[in-house]
Amino acid sequence: MISEGTRLNKFLASCGIGSRRACDTLIQEGGVTLNGEACTNPATRVKDDDVVRFDGKRVSPRQTTTILFKKPRGYVCSKQDELGRATIYELLPPKFQHLNHVGRLDRDSEGLLVLTNDGELANRLTHPSNRVEKEYRVTLTASVDHRDLKKLIDGVHTPEGHARAKSFKRLSPRRVSIVLETGLKRQIREMFKTLGSQVDKLFRIRIGRLTDPDLPLGRWRHLERHETEMLSLDPPRHS
Repeated sequence: MISEGTRLNKFLASCGIGSRRACDTLIQEGGVTLNGEACTNPATRVKDDDVVRFDGKRVSPRQTTTILFKKPRGYVCSKQDELGRATIYELLPPKFQHLNHVGRLDRDSEGLLVLTNDGELANRLTHPSNRVEKEYRVTLTASVDHRDLKKLIDGVHTPEGHARAKSFKRLSPRRVSIVLETGLKRQIREMFKTLGSQVDKLFRIRIGRLTDPDLPLGRWRHLERHETEMLSLDPPRHS
């Protein structure tokens, strides 16, 4: 912690109580004490020697783990699958079974996936208001017209609702780089379906500013603190 202390809502989030916004509500409802006194102000600063209790139990920041995993095709993002399909957790060591995947890639998609027990980080990456970019390399079964691709910027109607791309770059007649700020179910596949196109391969290459072309498929690595901080920064401009 810094010498000025940490905001109470952030402190509780680091203890695994919930997201910072959820902790705001818990604090305001009166379930939190600081050094034995009720505290209802989420902005109150907590210092190293302070004692914080939630529902009568002392809480302290837990150790967080965040990894970057490069998902291969054929695995679902689930801890248990009711259909008996292989899951990404079968490729991870037992010590990571408690981590939650942040967002998901469908069974036939590949690429970067963040897993963490840091609820605040997960909320920051997934909350729509933060508009965290995800970039994908898409290979289609047939060429697509440039004018049709422009329709994706305005948005198209899919079974999950109105979906749009932030930007795209045509790489070849059948290959496109596309950037999203939202994460509807099977969004890219459904968007191209409205154009009469079918996705053959889908690979996520970037989350926010984070990318790692050298990480092999099916492998993982720990994210350093500066990398998790980088996830909340504005992304580089996509041209």
